[in-house]
Amino acid sequence: MEKLSTELERHFFAETTPQRVTLNDILTLAGERTFGFLFVLLSLPSALPIPAPGYSVPFGVVMLVLALQLIAGRTKPWLPERFKQYPIELKQVQGVLKAGLPWLRRIEALTRPRLTWVCVGRSGRLIMGVAITLMSISMMIPIPLTNTLPAMGIFITGFGLLDDDGFISLSGLVVCLMGAALTTSVLLFGYTAVRAAIDLLKGAVF
Repeated sequence: MEKLSTELERHFFAETTPQRVTLNDILTLAGERTFGFLFVLLSLPSALPIPAPGYSVPFGVVMLVLALQLIAGRTKPWLPERFKQYPIELKQVQGVLKAGLPWLRRIEALTRPRLTWVCVGRSGRLIMGVAITLMSISMMIPIPLTNTLPAMGIFITGFGLLDDDGFISLSGLVVCLMGAALTTSVLLFGYTAVRAAIDLLKGAVF
């Protein structure tokens, strides 16, 4: 089977593609590598150090649905028809891929089947599902710093799942832990700041 970067480049650049693509097109392209493929592709826009407005929430919702299925032990994903038909402008996809393909190729050079029990075993997939669930929720929070690192964790974890590389997936889980810590810190800081502002306002009024 061809590398993911090769398939993406051929499908979205070399071949004649409609001006809009859907998640259903991506599912067809995924073939038998469904879960890992979708996690990599859906997390890529938010994982890149470039602005990606409009991606985090809808893609976060889809990845949350996929992660819950991973927890439930499904081997093939199911998505509601509404999500599968979600339209994306081809130019937007191509813009993200131009920035992301070099990173994909670098990771592909490192991946190979190892520690496969992490990716195919029930407990390993359960842990990955829980981590991706939490990171997907974090991506949907409309607060700065809660999107990129969680998306990177999903991206790396999914890439390991894609090629049955348990070492890469474990590395992704470490990034997920870092993302969880960062999101928690941001939320706690925001909560503390709001409480301080309320107390200050009360003191000024009363």
